Amino acid sequence: MDAELARAEQAAKAAAGPVRDRTGRVKTTSSGAVRPARKARLRIAKLDPWSVMKTALMFSVAAAIILFVAVALLWSVIEASGALDTLQETLNSLLGNPDGSGTVQVDSFIDRWRVLGFTAIVSGINVILLTALATLGAFLYNLSSSVLGGLDVTLAED
Repeated sequence: MDAELARAEQAAKAAAGPVRDRTGRVKTTSSGAVRPARKARLRIAKLDPWSVMKTALMFSVAAAIILFVAVALLWSVIEASGALDTLQETLNSLLGNPDGSGTVQVDSFIDRWRVLGFTAIVSGINVILLTALATLGAFLYNLSSSVLGGLDVTLAED
């Protein structure tokens, strides 16, 4: 019975995985036995609203830049594929007069700079809103964690 218990303990230690140092070598005890991975249970009791605001601002500015570049690339693909010319022809055949008068010019309503300007405005609003909402979320988390105790997390050593 004791042998089975010893084998079960060894299997549990092996399943937990060995602890490695920064060079990747397995850490051992003074007797040469492999150390099991350590785990720590922590509670996130408070978020600093200032650091949440800085982080949210950084991520939302990065998202705004990505959105702007993506819209610019997508608009280039739309222009290169001739989709705007097809849209122009379709609208003129549906709405235009047979004598050619009353045609609709899509370019007067939609062009590259209007689309990119609208994207910049939406991105700026997005940066402001995401930063404000993340900061508000940090304040609300701090209020609720004082009542409920916060989030429990378990950290494990590799």
